[in-house]
Amino acid sequence: MTTRPIALITGGSRGLGRNTAIHLARRGVDVIVTYRSRADEAQAAIAEIEAAGGRAAALELDAGAVASFPAFIEALKKTLHETWQRDRFAYLVNNAGTGLRKPIAETTEEEFDTLMNIHLKGVFFLTQALLPLINDGGRIINISSGLARFAAPGSSAYAMMKGGIEVFTRYLAKELGQRGITANTVAPGAIATDFNGGHVRDNAEINRIVAGVTALGRVGVADDIGPMIASLLSDDNRWVNAQRIEVSGGMNI
Repeated sequence: MTTRPIALITGGSRGLGRNTAIHLARRGVDVIVTYRSRADEAQAAIAEIEAAGGRAAALELDAGAVASFPAFIEALKKTLHETWQRDRFAYLVNNAGTGLRKPIAETTEEEFDTLMNIHLKGVFFLTQALLPLINDGGRIINISSGLARFAAPGSSAYAMMKGGIEVFTRYLAKELGQRGITANTVAPGAIATDFNGGHVRDNAEINRIVAGVTALGRVGVADDIGPMIASLLSDDNRWVNAQRIEVSGGMNI
């Protein structure tokens, strides 16, 4: 019997993370998702993952609180041991995040720091803490954004953090290559989810504008992203490394 690999997806209880988890389960991958506060959403995600054929667990994590990471690591080790009788996992997807839409002139230091802690500092130090638990030959995917390539007024602070993540990914690939671990960035375009208060999903005018600047003529949906990430984590893409892959339907080209 083939041993199923295990993926850890931060922010995997909703949105793109949840969609990715379900598609991974369909491909024979077990999943640990993290959630910030909504345990009910996490349990619903576990039920969907299990229905898709995977084994699953959920752990609470504040992705922007570095001081909480040691306790999270211990909880993760316990879950790996109790649920899978293992001490390592194969795939890390740094997906957890929050948004902000404010012009530069109106962005506060507190708002900037919140984004930095979740999207940049937290990703750096959580990945650092998880390195001993990732299998040699494993995979790391960091989620960026099309906004790191093109400029949309009101997204400067968020996009800055994602630009930093793209640089971090290349360094991960370089430093972890001796362990056979690949690191890539996936950069979605505008996607209709509840991210940023459902800004893209629920605003008809935003939908119209995005569709107008996208080669494929529509706003993206979660099912455009989750299967792509699941594919990138498979052995079919073992030679893809240190890359930024934008999944935007051809937005702003």
